[in-house]
Amino acid sequence: MTASREQTRTRIVEVAARLLREQGAAAVTVRAVAQEAGLQAPTIYRFFEDKDALLDAVAEHVMAVYVADKAKTPALADPVEDLRAGWRTQIDFGLANGALYTLMSDLTRTRPSPAAEAGREVLRARVHRIAAAGRLRVPEDRAVALIQAAGTGAVLTILSTPPELRDPTLADDLLTAVLAVMLNDVAAVPSDTPTAVAVAFQAVAPTLPTLTPAERSLLSEWLSR
Repeated sequence: MTASREQTRTRIVEVAARLLREQGAAAVTVRAVAQEAGLQAPTIYRFFEDKDALLDAVAEHVMAVYVADKAKTPALADPVEDLRAGWRTQIDFGLANGALYTLMSDLTRTRPSPAAEAGREVLRARVHRIAAAGRLRVPEDRAVALIQAAGTGAVLTILSTPPELRDPTLADDLLTAVLAVMLNDVAAVPSDTPTAVAVAFQAVAPTLPTLTPAERSLLSEWLSR
């Protein structure tokens, strides 16, 4: 794609993102975007086959910017507090971008998003730090799923509630409930439950230098059981 063509595409996406943010998904029509971008409607179709494709590009653009900024944020020393900080950032983003968040949560319409997957990788990294510290008592994948489910539910519930009736403590209380299920009060030690010790060991097993790749794979399988 030439520089000029790339600039035009970027302008289209940025205009559509503004319309989505300010007026909602219904306002993002080909005609409206073309008018706001100073283009003819057929020009939009040179870049996007339909409105859904344009909305996908908008979602990807906004999420990519957000995830890039999120990944640059220095990690806190305490992995649990680092997770809490990431949670608050995610909730704030969802509430500030309600139309986009609702759009991306619609599994019947949204196509796979590399930016959303990058965001999940950031979450997985945070959960892995907790596991390596011996604080996790459920498998890492389950912890990630619990946090994602609670986060999505919190944002969508708050967005569906009239602003004057919204509970400002709802999201944090949900995270507290999830943490109560997935965390040990202290780091796992040999006297703790076998699951907690296995989860902590599994987090560090891939880094053990004395094991071959095959041995690491077998150890991981045993620990998962």
